[in-house]
Amino acid sequence: MIADDQIEKEKLKKANWFVQTVPLKVVQDFIRQHHYAGGGSNTATYRHGLFKKGHDNCLGVAWWIPPTKSAALATFPENWQSVLSLSRLALHPSVPKNGASYLLGQSRKLIDKARWRCFVTYADEWQGHEGGIYRADNWQYVGRTKPERTYVKDGVMTARKAGPKTRTHAEMLALGAELIGSFSKHKFVRIN
Repeated sequence: MIADDQIEKEKLKKANWFVQTVPLKVVQDFIRQHHYAGGGSNTATYRHGLFKKGHDNCLGVAWWIPPTKSAALATFPENWQSVLSLSRLALHPSVPKNGASYLLGQSRKLIDKARWRCFVTYADEWQGHEGGIYRADNWQYVGRTKPERTYVKDGVMTARKAGPKTRTHAEMLALGAELIGSFSKHKFVRIN
């Protein structure tokens, strides 16, 4: 394990870092530990990890999956099957601030842009995210989504979606989840 004091605290030096494809389990474990959602999909189209040269520990992840058909149609109706969503992006707290931009840019380079013509992602208002990382990476801000109910259980976000089914408010409460409010997300798109 890398001690926090071994990671450079100043601006990330690109020559000391790299991004590569990692197994889904690595991404899932990292998200459980370092992302407010505490989890994600059981699948991935692309999954990339951030590493400091000379070390084996993954210090950040980018997790890409196709969005739902309705979200893809709303994003890129002329070719909705070519839309890919950045579902999760997370870093270890010791990674320099510009580490997120570096991970995102390097991750995009590893994706087949002939197949995936449009990227979409969201910044969660309830977490205070405004999408600065996406703006810095030249994504286009396209507005806010309709507010949706947000639930947490044991301090972790609990998804309303369970496979093909979306749980009702009563079902969420029966799971022991607490409604913390309704929030919009900032939507960002990048056409390749």
